Formats: sequence, C-alpha cells, structure tokens
Amino acid sequence: MKQLTLNDGRSMPQLGLGTWQISDANAGSAVRQALDLDYALIDTAAIYGNERGVGAGLNTNGAWVTTKLWNDRQGDAEAALDESLSRLGLDAVDLYLIHWPSPARGRYIDAWRALVELREVGKARSIGVSNFLPEHIDAIIEATGVTPAVNQIELHPSFQQRGARNYHDAHGIVTQSWSPIGQGKKLLQVPALKRIADKHGCSTARVVIAWHLAHGLGVIPKASGREHLLDNLAAQDLVLDADDMAGIDALDASDGRIGPDPSTSPFS
Repeated sequence: MKQLTLNDGRSMPQLGLGTWQISDANAGSAVRQALDLDYALIDTAAIYGNERGVGAGLNTNGAWVTTKLWNDRQGDAEAALDESLSRLGLDAVDLYLIHWPSPARGRYIDAWRALVELREVGKARSIGVSNFLPEHIDAIIEATGVTPAVNQIELHPSFQQRGARNYHDAHGIVTQSWSPIGQGKKLLQVPALKRIADKHGCSTARVVIAWHLAHGLGVIPKASGREHLLDNLAAQDLVLDADDMAGIDALDASDGRIGPDPSTSPFS
C-alpha cells in the first residue's frame, strides 16, 4: 500500500478504513475483515462511540490507528486520550487529531499545545487536526511553532477544497479526505463519473477513490462489507488518464459541501 510522508518524518498509509457510523458492536468484525484484506490504516474517533469495538478488531499486524479529540474535551486532552487508549487497548495511537476547531470555545490552541506534549511523551506518535481552516492552523502554528502533520477534511469530487489543499501543500500538511464519495449514492450517479467507470469496467466508487489517490490525498472510505472493501482497495491499481482526471476535476461545485462548515456549524 502506498505511503504518504508526514512532516514529522513518519509515513502513513494513503488508503484506510473509515469507521464513522459503524456501531461498536460491528466495528470489531469490520476492522478484522479490513486487516485480513491488507488494509493498514483504521480511522476512528471518541465521538463515534466505537473505539472499544475497533480495539477488539485490531491484531498484531501493526495497523496505523487514528482517533480524535472531541470538542468538549479540548481542555482535557491528555485524560481524553488516555480514555481512548483504554478503549482501544493500546499504549499509543499513530495519529491523534483535534476533531473540530470549535473556535467559539476558545480552547483549540490550548488543545494543540496538549497534543504537542502528548506526542513528546509518546502517547500519540503523530498529531494533526480535522476540519481546521487555514486561519485556525495559522493560529496554532504561531502559538507553538508546530505544524500539524495532517488535516482531515470533507473532500470529494463535488467539494474539492482546492484552496485548503494548496494551503496544506505550502505548509507540508497531508490532506486526508473524509466522506470521499459524498456520503451516499447521489454522487455515484453523476453521468460523468458513470462514463469513466464504464470506460474502465469498474464501479463509480472505485473511480472516485482512484481520483483521490491520484491527487496524492489520504482517503478513508467507510465500507459496508467485503465486496466494498475489496473494491476500494482495487482503486490503487486503477490508472485514470488525463481526460478522466479533468472530467472529475470539473465536477467541483460551490454548493457541494454536505457536512458542517467549520466556521458556522454547531461545532464552532
């Protein structure tokens, strides 16, 4: 599996399994199945309520594990991570993210300072953020001198976040896409995507994941079963040509966001 080099010198698998909306009861079997198929990255979060199940599904193969600090624990990051580690059955996570900036709380800079300390003591091997805007990242870099390794953001063909990606590239931050196929079937029915899928004799979802990979993005699609897990993995071998990439790039839309806006959402 291709690796992405982080600004702290570590390498992170480019493709992984996202576990949002997978129940705690089902998370163990989903994770075990993914690892058996050679997935190497599992993404979870405290707010998902499935860390215990994810931990039950982990094995000794050294999978990369990401979890996240929820908004109401930004003033208590070390205790929050200790609780996540206990549920996961781990001594450390590979990547710990601040889930949302929640600027109205006024705590995300303090939370980032805490994550820097957690990295220094080895409880989080790499640290980053999720759903942060450039202004939020500027603030934490100015306060600490430490740049996040990753910013995990909503990103899919209908909402391509080019400004954020350019900012990340300029600062050596890996962009990781959540909801990479748009949280549902609507995106997968777009005629331009279906034409590309027909051209390559594969699913539309595989085309979309391959587009993320070709742009050098990290990507964590959720998969509902073995067939979808295998289809997502097969995107690594799908080579999209210049016309394919241009056609997908043209799908970006000003109203394409489907999740909360970090600057105006209830999480702000």
